[in-house]
Amino acid sequence: MNVGVFGGGRMASTATIVTLGVRDLKRSIRFYETGIGLQRVPYEPETIAFFDLGGAQLALFPRNELAEDAGVSGIGEGFRGVSLARFLGSSQEVDAFLERAVQAGGTLTRKARPQPWGGYSGYFGDLDGHLWEIGCDSKTYATERAAAQEGAAAAEPQRD
Repeated sequence: MNVGVFGGGRMASTATIVTLGVRDLKRSIRFYETGIGLQRVPYEPETIAFFDLGGAQLALFPRNELAEDAGVSGIGEGFRGVSLARFLGSSQEVDAFLERAVQAGGTLTRKARPQPWGGYSGYFGDLDGHLWEIGCDSKTYATERAAAQEGAAAAEPQRD
């Protein structure tokens, strides 16, 4: 059981779930499940969908119903001040995942590239414009770069 700190006290955490409000639940389920290959967690009723993120879950819920549940207006467009992130095992996996997201109907908002913090990442927006950063960490990317440099050096002709 994870223990987190909220409001100065300790509180047991039983689940970590990020919920996205979506305009079309069935279409969004297809995007996340079939389009980008997230594993859906069986759940009834099908008025909400859950996906396994390896230690956390992503939930999809109709946007207006989520806003009503939270007691806020469902109207809101543009940048929301939030992005979600998923880090993979290599820069090649990052590029492939971003391509898969675009093929599934997502929008590439920034092509993957080396980052000032040492890693490699890019962004896509899902069908409702929720931003996802897809990347690999700085240690992994540094290892990839070092291996590429060693390979390039080994491929250079030796001079006598």
